[in-house]
Amino acid sequence: MCPVIATYFNDAGSIICVEFGSFMFGSIEIDGKMYKKDVVIDRGEVRKREKKVSKKYKEGCGHTPLSVDESLPFDCKILVIGTGYDGAMPVMDGVKNEARKKGVDLRIMKTADAINEIKNINGANAVLHLTC
Repeated sequence: MCPVIATYFNDAGSIICVEFGSFMFGSIEIDGKMYKKDVVIDRGEVRKREKKVSKKYKEGCGHTPLSVDESLPFDCKILVIGTGYDGAMPVMDGVKNEARKKGVDLRIMKTADAINEIKNINGANAVLHLTC
């Protein structure tokens, strides 16, 4: 049995547990590994957020936003977006529209709150911004 952490089911029906450790400005510990870049959690798999494709929108937003140009984990019922330590990362309307079209409940909040939200919802995918 998993400790109090986020749980997911993979395609084979096995349980995958994701354990969150410390979170501070610029870093997060997941499954004992420290990440210094934004992360995406897709059905229990943790990967680096590929935000380079969204940098072209930075000037209009003041910060590199989350855009549909990124490979976002919409294959879920709930997608939690952590907008950073202070909540400064913008989420573009295209992301909100895509979630609505796919029937995904999009929850946008500061990253510390997002981590707590993920722990309370089994199977929620996430994008977590680690700074600002």
